[in-house]
Amino acid sequence: MLTKKFFKTKDEAEVTFEFNRSDVTTAMLVGDFNDWQAIEMKFNKKTQSFKTKLRLPKGGTFHFRYLLNNTEWENDDKADQYLPNDFGSDNSVVTTSL
Repeated sequence: MLTKKFFKTKDEAEVTFEFNRSDVTTAMLVGDFNDWQAIEMKFNKKTQSFKTKLRLPKGGTFHFRYLLNNTEWENDDKADQYLPNDFGSDNSVVTTSL
């Protein structure tokens, strides 16, 4: 799930990435916003989901995926869109436009 918060005084948006599935023990966020380097997502006991927040430039389009249990790639079911990648599957896409 994606949620976005826009700031009036900054040229960036705060994007919260959240993933929930009962069989997942670790989740990483991987995207082109940081050259596809994995970011560990923290488990939130209250919501029973993995979460991380990033500040991304406004007006951008960013590809990302989740790496689950260090072996499985998954898209976000609430992504703004999906676009093909070089590996024969799709990437999730988040846009930071109002």
